[in-house]
Amino acid sequence: MARIAFVLGNDFEDAEFETPHTTLLKHGVLVDVIGVDTDDVNGKHGTVVSIDKAVDDASADDYDALVIPGGFSPDHLRTNGRIVDFVQAFAAQDKVIAAVCHAPSLLIEAGLVEGRTLTSWPSIRADLRNAGAEVVDREVVVDGKLITSRNPDDLPAFTDTLLAAIGELDPGEVAADNSFTA
Repeated sequence: MARIAFVLGNDFEDAEFETPHTTLLKHGVLVDVIGVDTDDVNGKHGTVVSIDKAVDDASADDYDALVIPGGFSPDHLRTNGRIVDFVQAFAAQDKVIAAVCHAPSLLIEAGLVEGRTLTSWPSIRADLRNAGAEVVDREVVVDGKLITSRNPDDLPAFTDTLLAAIGELDPGEVAADNSFTA
């Protein structure tokens, strides 16, 4: 059974947490929400989420993949060196990292975008290009173990691609335009 970490801070985009989180749980995936500390965090639209573990008590060794929801959360998290180290540990272990909307800003801070093909919310695309990424405008982009998506409208494809990447969904069940590659 897969185990997934979400990194989450205040002002996250509610749907970008709720949709993948709920879907993963329905598929029997174990999920932990990791924060800077164990204080509850608040979404942009009123969702309150309890943090399961502070980043100091979490290790990438314990997880199969990392999910980074968007909103303003990644911008808050990218200023925390322990969170950045946590993200980098997933990449160092060649584990899946899935980032939606504004979340690739945390990937920039972690130094993970140079030479990669990614997508994101339009306002951070120039930042991605300036950090050396090739940016495309597609629902979901998979480059190695990085999965990126543009916005809440893309969440079904984003979540299906994540499920396929961790072996919880047959890749054949993911639509061809989702850019899934095994």
